[in-house]
Amino acid sequence: MKNLMTSVSGVRGIVGDSLTPETITKYVHAFAYPLAGDKIVVGGDPRVSQAFIRPLVKAVLIASGCQVIDIGITPTPTVQLAVETLHAAGGIAITASHNPVQWNGLKFIGGDGLFLPEKAVKALFQRADRRQHHYANWNELGEETPYPHAVDDHLQKIYDLPYIDVELIRSKKFKVALDCVNGAGGVIIPKMLEHFGCEVIGLNLEPNGIFAHTPEPVPQNLTDLAQVVKEQHADLGIAVDPDVDRCALIGNDGNPLGEEYTLALAIKFYLSKKLGRVVINLSTSRAVDDIVKYYNCELTKTKVGEINVADKMRDIGAVIGGEGNGGVILPDIHLGRDAPVAAALTLQYLAEQGTSLTELKQSLPQYYILKDKAPLGEVDPDDVIAYLGKQNQDKQLDYLDGLRIDRPDAWIHLRKSNTEPIMRIIVEARTPDIAWHILQETKEMIAQVKTG
Repeated sequence: MKNLMTSVSGVRGIVGDSLTPETITKYVHAFAYPLAGDKIVVGGDPRVSQAFIRPLVKAVLIASGCQVIDIGITPTPTVQLAVETLHAAGGIAITASHNPVQWNGLKFIGGDGLFLPEKAVKALFQRADRRQHHYANWNELGEETPYPHAVDDHLQKIYDLPYIDVELIRSKKFKVALDCVNGAGGVIIPKMLEHFGCEVIGLNLEPNGIFAHTPEPVPQNLTDLAQVVKEQHADLGIAVDPDVDRCALIGNDGNPLGEEYTLALAIKFYLSKKLGRVVINLSTSRAVDDIVKYYNCELTKTKVGEINVADKMRDIGAVIGGEGNGGVILPDIHLGRDAPVAAALTLQYLAEQGTSLTELKQSLPQYYILKDKAPLGEVDPDDVIAYLGKQNQDKQLDYLDGLRIDRPDAWIHLRKSNTEPIMRIIVEARTPDIAWHILQETKEMIAQVKTG
């Protein structure tokens, strides 16, 4: 089971290889039996394998004594919000996020609507590994209840935000090209855009789980959407991943803004309405640093991972935050990455500014980010981090999550992978050339550790 990924993001694997009925039963039961008698929300994206995974998940929950609320094909943020709305003890989102079609997984949600924190996830995995069974007797089995209103509940909370002016957005009659990659976005984003009076040019809207292209919403996977924006003279393009927690934007000129700028735009818009603390992870663009400094607000950075950002936001009462992969977290809705929220904030910002998305992006601090990885082989990743830290001891160093090196002209973030022998590298600088040169220098230093 070398392809089974277990982390704070839950369990994820290749169907039929590492993600089998036995694996699913093991982890769902470990999540469920401490919650016997309580309500558990079940939702998720439409991957083909959910045809057997969803019934199995519900069966294990019922056998463990839980009361199942099935909300159907839904985005991950909708599952999180439904846990809160329905006062459930927890939830399971059946999804492998942006992974390819052969993958699926389970994201475990606590009674507060957040993903389980690291300590709780470790306890869950320990229970699963002990393989202790705590199934209910025949007269203590749970029951299943459908709840078909979760998407509408989610959308209504967005429409009710005090700084979302539905009539103003409608008056602009935006033309929006939309790519939902045949994931769960098809059940929520078109409905929201139509409510906002947008003309929708849809690509891959049917939620059938057959992804039309590699599902991660990064520029190289959005060439069709970019072309449609240009050919149809759309005001913008919107792309989401299969479970709809990440949002990427295409400018009216047909050029991707880059996922980092989804969050930067949202933060600049929100802080213009309400000042307060902001939380991001260490791999997020310096554009956010500049925006938060402009508004004289406090910025806090956490380890990578949605739950790390969300936990810190709750702890310090942040007004907005997120991750630079297109994940906007707005506590006014719930403490989780939410692509519909990101899209709504973008439309409102555009409507208020009366300008194009391309011009709006140009008004933000301009940086160029590169994301890569370096193979390690048998080399200890901790040795790599120690070596890079020594070579950059005259720079500002942060060891909270791997190593982040801050220079006046750029920053570098190095993180070891929990699933394969590689070092993840993120570099951001003012120009593509500077970023590329720093990336090459960093990879050369890593190679020196391997050969030294």
